[in-house]
Amino acid sequence: MKVLVPVKRVIDYNVKVRVKADGTGVDLANVKMSMNPFDEIAVEEAIRLKEKGIVTEIIVVSIGVKQSQETLRTALAMGADRAILIEAAADTSVDIEPLAVAKLLAAVVREEGPGLVLCGKQAIDNDMNATGQMLAALLGWSQATFVSELSVEGENAVVTREVDGGLQRISVKMPAIVTVDLRLNDPRYASLPNIMKAKAKPMAMKTPADYGVDVAPRLTVLKTVEPAGRKAGVKVGSVSELIAKLRDEAGVI
Repeated sequence: MKVLVPVKRVIDYNVKVRVKADGTGVDLANVKMSMNPFDEIAVEEAIRLKEKGIVTEIIVVSIGVKQSQETLRTALAMGADRAILIEAAADTSVDIEPLAVAKLLAAVVREEGPGLVLCGKQAIDNDMNATGQMLAALLGWSQATFVSELSVEGENAVVTREVDGGLQRISVKMPAIVTVDLRLNDPRYASLPNIMKAKAKPMAMKTPADYGVDVAPRLTVLKTVEPAGRKAGVKVGSVSELIAKLRDEAGVI
């Protein structure tokens, strides 16, 4: 069984994001970029399935700028077999919208024929949490989102997913789309020998035109601003004073 894993190049999670002075977007100048952490977990899970003998090939795909090759090489160094880069933008500040990404991924899925697509539940730059669900709808496949445990049993993927009320265990028939959560696993670090080997692994270079998909944006960002600063907390001297503040000032009780 093949597994397809989409990966996205985002600002590294350790970097403090800054907004441009003119409010036109996020400042990406000289900023460290890395693989989206949720996608990294998806790559790790695909590798573990291959180590168990369930998966025969892992294909990673990225949609964005040419620099996304670095992200794909990281996935190849972790243990993926080959990569596909769909160069859909020339400017690093351009973010391809989820629907366009889902349409491109659907075209790749039809071409490659994987039995399972493992996605991060969301990207940490725009937090859309939409691509996996859109992809399932376009393909007409089963889907399981927010997955914290995964096992493949015959033709079904059995997952534990995190919901508002706790945990939910379900079985979905494959082929399926599975979006993964943070608690699924701890991704491995790529060893130096594997980093060297990754340079020789195949990477196909594609464009949206190769798949007949229009990636022109349908949304317009009017302005980007920093989040409002939080007010300092206050100390109270008694429970009654706390209740009074919650009732009279905060209005929550």
